[in-house]
Amino acid sequence: MKTITATEAQNNFGDLLMNAQSEPVSITRNGKEKGVLLSSVAYEGIKQQILQKAINDGIESGDPSPLDMADIKAKAKQRMGLNVKN
Repeated sequence: MKTITATEAQNNFGDLLMNAQSEPVSITRNGKEKGVLLSSVAYEGIKQQILQKAINDGIESGDPSPLDMADIKAKAKQRMGLNVKN
């Protein structure tokens, strides 16, 4: 993976985009990696892999149990700090 500084990325953004089409590019600031730029094709591939893993994990977890939508909504509201009315 190619590595460039944030200043180089800013000054050569067009070249950075072109380079990211063939391989991810690490962007550093003060010697520490702060981000990675990759092509949209690579990004979509990663999202697809994550989705497929989630699907496979769900399938492998066994038979689904019935869903209680009222309970799910109440727990979601509680996690978001909203008032829960029963």
